[in-house]
Amino acid sequence: MSFENWGEVKLRQFVDVVSGFAFPSENFTDGEGIPLIRIRDLTNQLTEVNYNGNFSDHYIVKTGDLLVGMDGDFITVRWKGDRALLNQRVCKLVSRDSNYLNQDFLFYRVIDKINYIHRVTSATTVKHLSSKDVLSIQIDLPNVEEQTKIAEVLSTIDRAIEQTEAIIAKQQRIKTGLMQDLLTKGIDEDGNVRSEATHKFKDSLLGRIPIEWNLCELDKIASYITSGSRWWAKFYSNEGAVFIRIGNLTREHINFRFDDIQYVQPLDSAERKRTAVQEGDLLISVTADLGIIGVIPRGFTEAYMNQHIALVRLRPNNVSPRFVGHYLASNGGQKQFEHFNESGAKSGLNLPTVGRICIALPNFTEQENISFLLDLEDQRISKVYSDLAKLKRMKNGLMQDLLTGSVRVAALLNDPKTANI
Repeated sequence: MSFENWGEVKLRQFVDVVSGFAFPSENFTDGEGIPLIRIRDLTNQLTEVNYNGNFSDHYIVKTGDLLVGMDGDFITVRWKGDRALLNQRVCKLVSRDSNYLNQDFLFYRVIDKINYIHRVTSATTVKHLSSKDVLSIQIDLPNVEEQTKIAEVLSTIDRAIEQTEAIIAKQQRIKTGLMQDLLTKGIDEDGNVRSEATHKFKDSLLGRIPIEWNLCELDKIASYITSGSRWWAKFYSNEGAVFIRIGNLTREHINFRFDDIQYVQPLDSAERKRTAVQEGDLLISVTADLGIIGVIPRGFTEAYMNQHIALVRLRPNNVSPRFVGHYLASNGGQKQFEHFNESGAKSGLNLPTVGRICIALPNFTEQENISFLLDLEDQRISKVYSDLAKLKRMKNGLMQDLLTGSVRVAALLNDPKTANI
C-alpha cells in the first residue's frame, strides 16, 4: 500500500547484498586473527572463533552493519560488535545511496519483511533464504528525511529495550548472589548475613551450613508426595479448573506463568482428589527438564497437575513452603536433581527419589525472613519484565504505524517537543 509521497521500490534498486565467504576452517583460532561471524553468532552477537588467514576487505563487517542469516530463522540484526569477517550463509545489506535510503530505516523495514518470508516459507528441515529473495523484497519508501526520523524513533525505543534488558540481567545476577548467601549462610537475629568469621558453621552433606541449621529429606517433612495422572487429556475444556503442565513452571522464580493455560473439567473421583493442588504445595518437574519448582500461593484457583510433575505437600510443622521452594530452586537443590537423575532413554525422577532430596533448614522465623527477601527480589525483577513487555508492545505498534505510513512523522520534523525523540 502506498501513501502520499511514498514510493514502492524493490531492494535491488538501492541495496547491495554482500554474501559471506566459506573461509577454510583450518585457519580458525580461538586467539589470533579477526573475529568470524557465523549464523550461530547473530542472536547473541558474540563470535566464537577468529580467522587467522588472508581475506578481502569485501567481507569486512563494521559496527552497525545490517546482517541477515540466510538459513534457519533468517535472523536479522544490526551488528553491535567490532570489526569482523562475514562467514558463509551470512549476508550484509548495504544501501548504495544514503541520500535516498537510510541504512537504519532499511533495517527496520527489512526485518519485518524477512520475518514474513520465514513464516510463509515451507521446509521439511532447514529453511533457506537466497540473495534473490532479499533483493526482490518490495518496500514503501518515504523521502530520506522521513526515513531518518522513523529510524530515530524506533532506535530510541530499541535503546530503551536494551537498557531494560540490561537492568533485568543485573537484577538476576543480584538475585543469584542473594540466593547463594541466604540459602547457605542465612541471616542472624540482627538481620545480617552470617559469616564464618563471626558465626559458627558445621560440615554437612550439602556443604558448610550454620550450626543452628539441620538437614532434612523431603519425605521427613512432607505429609504427601505424589504425581499427576495420565488420563487428564479426555477432560480438556475451554473453561474449568486449571491444568498445570511443565510449561507453567519457570526457572526464573518459584511462581507460575500462565501465558498458555489448559483447562479441565474432571469427574468427581479419587484420582481427582489425589491430584488436586492446595496452598503451599510444592510442584516439581520430574521428567525432561528436571527440577523446575513452583509453590502454590494463597487463594489459588482449583487446579490439577499432569504426570510430569510431582506434588510435595509439607507438614504444617514450622516449615515454610516458599523457603523450601527457593532452596530447591537454588544451586544446592539443583545439584541434587542432577545427582539423582535416573539417566536412561529419558531423564526422570521417581517419587521415592524426590523424597530423598535434602533441605538445609533454619528455624521457621529465619525461613520466613529469607523467603521474604527472595520474594521481594522476584517482585522487583517481575516489575522490570512488565516494563519490558510494555516497551516491546509499543515498538510493535510504532513499527506497524510508522513503517506503513498510517501514522506519519513528517509533522515531527520541525516540532521542538519531539526534536530529541
